[in-house]
Amino acid sequence: MNKPLLIEIGVEELPAIPFLKELPNIEKKWEKILEENRLLCEFDFFYTPRRLVLWHREFQLKQEDSIQEMYGAPVKIAFKEGKPTNAAIGFAKKCGVSVEELDKKDQGKGEVLYYKKEVTGTASKELLNDMINEFVNSLNFGKSMRWADRSDSFIRPIRSLAVLLGEEVVEAELFGVKSSNHSFSHRMVSYTPFSFDFAGDYFCKLDKNGVILYPDERRKLILEQMKQIEAKNGVKIEIDKELLEEVVAITEYPTALIGSFDKEFLELPEEVIVSSMKEHQRYFAVYKDEQLTNNFIVVSNSKTEDFSQIIAGNEKVLRPRLADAMFFYKNDIKNGLSNEGLKKLVFVEGLGSMYDKCEREAIIADYLADLFNVKEKDLIKKAVMLSKADLMSEMVYEFTDLQGIMGYYYAKIAQEDKLVYTAIKEQYLPDGEDSELPSNTFSSIIALSYKIDNLMGLFSVGKIPTGSKDPFGLRRAAAGIVKIAIEHKLPVNLSAIIDILGSSYKGLDKKQLIDFFNERLFKIFDVNPSVLKAVLGSKEENIYEISQKLCALNPIVLSDNFKEYSTTFKRVANIIKDIDVETQLNIDETLLEDKEEKELVVKFNEVISKNYVTYEEELDALFGLKPQLDNFFDNVFVNHENEKIKTNRKNIIGKVYQAFRKIADIKEITI
Repeated sequence: MNKPLLIEIGVEELPAIPFLKELPNIEKKWEKILEENRLLCEFDFFYTPRRLVLWHREFQLKQEDSIQEMYGAPVKIAFKEGKPTNAAIGFAKKCGVSVEELDKKDQGKGEVLYYKKEVTGTASKELLNDMINEFVNSLNFGKSMRWADRSDSFIRPIRSLAVLLGEEVVEAELFGVKSSNHSFSHRMVSYTPFSFDFAGDYFCKLDKNGVILYPDERRKLILEQMKQIEAKNGVKIEIDKELLEEVVAITEYPTALIGSFDKEFLELPEEVIVSSMKEHQRYFAVYKDEQLTNNFIVVSNSKTEDFSQIIAGNEKVLRPRLADAMFFYKNDIKNGLSNEGLKKLVFVEGLGSMYDKCEREAIIADYLADLFNVKEKDLIKKAVMLSKADLMSEMVYEFTDLQGIMGYYYAKIAQEDKLVYTAIKEQYLPDGEDSELPSNTFSSIIALSYKIDNLMGLFSVGKIPTGSKDPFGLRRAAAGIVKIAIEHKLPVNLSAIIDILGSSYKGLDKKQLIDFFNERLFKIFDVNPSVLKAVLGSKEENIYEISQKLCALNPIVLSDNFKEYSTTFKRVANIIKDIDVETQLNIDETLLEDKEEKELVVKFNEVISKNYVTYEEELDALFGLKPQLDNFFDNVFVNHENEKIKTNRKNIIGKVYQAFRKIADIKEITI
């Protein structure tokens, strides 16, 4: 028999960001606890800043009865001369029976002691207290706190607990709070708890008491209100998804409101205004004709008929923040963009100052400029040496997320070359999974130099990612290098860069870094891992060329007829086992006897004599050798009694393999 189960954990206001980080794990953790207690069922999880709710429409009143099988020591150990040993006696005690009640079972390696018993399921209400406590203690929000005289801790104090199975309040206790059938209204409705008799009553009374429990409904309401504001004011609101989720998490009854600030602050860079509003106040930016306006959207959690004071209060709070930003901005412009202060700013212990880092990046950038045939080498050096100068600005000290952005504005105001200030702005790109990339080759050189120095420098002093820990974002740096190289078709070869410039990084283990980098390739490229392994087997290290080879090879491997190809090339792989394919292989056409080997050699020579524009064309031609290869394998005896003919025939197959390996080591491909 099943009944509805409602669990509400009432808390003081949850901080949104740590809560949202744990949110993807919350349902999984409760599901695991249900499964471990043999009470697995469908459920919903809802939340507001003041409550966590688990709702089960049909919950088992007791566990299913089960059969428990227990296995003990081998019989030959459990009994000696017909008498039970300690092994048998101990197993019987564990099973709660006498030795005589034990059975024996053969598991294929001889008989062992065995006992099977029926286990009666426990009433679920007897389990819920421990389950709820285990669930709450499993939640990881980072920092936690203690309150009152308690020694245990949680992200915020627990203030109420409701556990209703049908209409029955299940006895439970969480952080000293005992279960009841009480919950709390929106703070602006009432501070007095309300009672409810069953789940339907709970949901109904929450709604009447100013609480929208379902986050999807709160999100939908906010977006609808924003659309109404847009239509009424002829504006466009920037919907920042992360900010929207944060606002959903901190409201129980959201209302989107439009406020404004003094137009004089529009002199500030757009990013400064948006950062001030978003990071500090959780405001959404407002645009008109694609230009930032002096309006903002605040989502209130108040329940009132008159929001004028709330709007005025938010406007009042924003003004001093923007005034401070204006002060910092004008001071920075007056002081100019200088990198001298970077000499006193430590990068990482063992790697000198930020100025030293810029000098290392300048060496890498100079090398890349030659490699990519970029002529503006003086501008390249200037861009690198100015790239971190804004770290010394008052604005970046206050708004750390604007590094690079403020350097762009200050360099532009100082009338630096457009290539320089654009590169400063784009030096950290890509900075996320769906981030934009540097817009041109010049900017790409600055961005690549930054990332390559991070990898080589940090690996040289042992700051290497381990497990899920990557405090310096080196995995992201590796991915960024790959994305930039592919986007701008740049011949980036990290191995060659290390060979030429690695001596500046004492302690750098090239193999360790290349292994790390290649490991990231398996995460970046969405292909069968064996296909990437095959391409890397070609000894290709140019990232752009690796991507092109993958683009050519992967569709062939995914095609319906590749299984037929793989059969043929397994035979190729078997033959080349005895050949040193790293050496120059020669075919003596005077030793060709059979028609099939002659046809293969003719066709092969025809294929390799052509110039191919793309790897696709070359692979099509090479895979086109399949009929000749099959005829060769079916009709030509490779292990000829004449050693010269035998070697010649193996060399034919070896040269075919070598031709493929210029693109990919085909023997590595598995499907």
